[in-house]
Amino acid sequence: MRVLTGLQPSGDLHIGNYFGAIKPMIEAQNENEMFIFIANYHAMTSSQEGKNLRTNTLKAAAAFLSLGINPQKSIFWLQSDVKEVVELYWILSQFTPMGLLERAHSYKDKIAKGLNASHGLFSYPVLMAADILLFDSQIVPVGKDQIQHVEIARDIALKVNNTWGEIFTLPQAKINEEVAVVVGTDGAKMSKSYKNTIDIFADEKTLKKQISTITTDSIPLEEPKNWQNCKIFSLAKLFLNSEEQEELKKRYEKGAEGYGHFKIFLNEIINAYFKEAKEKYENFLANPQELEFYLEQGANKARKIAKEKMQKIYEKIGL
Repeated sequence: MRVLTGLQPSGDLHIGNYFGAIKPMIEAQNENEMFIFIANYHAMTSSQEGKNLRTNTLKAAAAFLSLGINPQKSIFWLQSDVKEVVELYWILSQFTPMGLLERAHSYKDKIAKGLNASHGLFSYPVLMAADILLFDSQIVPVGKDQIQHVEIARDIALKVNNTWGEIFTLPQAKINEEVAVVVGTDGAKMSKSYKNTIDIFADEKTLKKQISTITTDSIPLEEPKNWQNCKIFSLAKLFLNSEEQEELKKRYEKGAEGYGHFKIFLNEIINAYFKEAKEKYENFLANPQELEFYLEQGANKARKIAKEKMQKIYEKIGL
């Protein structure tokens, strides 16, 4: 199956991002034809600071490659390096009823949170449709808040196909129900908005500080602890196999260890898990030309497919 996903360069990645989206994507590379891009055009709807966007884009590319996106298995590129997506965005706009966009609840939610009511934010689903349809994507993994955008892409594709014939593949949204919500340090869903994250590429001092803020109950050190309701355990088990989880449960039930001990353990396993990725990440940031090589390599592959698709559209539209 051809699977497409776009990832915004929105700053430092946390372990919720990793287990919720990045790890499943990396694993899917062995089974599907993966198209993965850094959505820097989309990121402009929330920030127009060029320096920050450029920095975050490079950091995102370094992070995704370091964590396991394989440019030999997947087509991995920067959205703005394939200009055909903006051209298709304009063409699709001619087939997009205003009412369809006015019903998009993501737009209303973002306005309610204080984002400017710009045309870019309003027409965001059309650009997302262009991303999806340009590459004949069959599957689009998304969070529940993005399902409607994939449905909008299908609606637009149907209108185009009814006018020009079978031009576009109709995409399907995919929700991975098996991915549990990763809890943050305060027990709510891990999110930068809530300032409750544990960041993947944080330095040792910052990581230790973030883990130290995990809230716990006040059971005395010598007494058994309840691992079922412990946020430290909920995070630790993400990194442990079933046997290791059982060993940790026994430590909780035995007593004689406080939550400080379990926070030290969590720190150790997170450091060990991401050790190799952190080394690769620092190397990429120190050698941006290597990043640019992989992004250009991916953009060349993506552009070839995009140009072939646009040629078919030119013939239909008369351009």
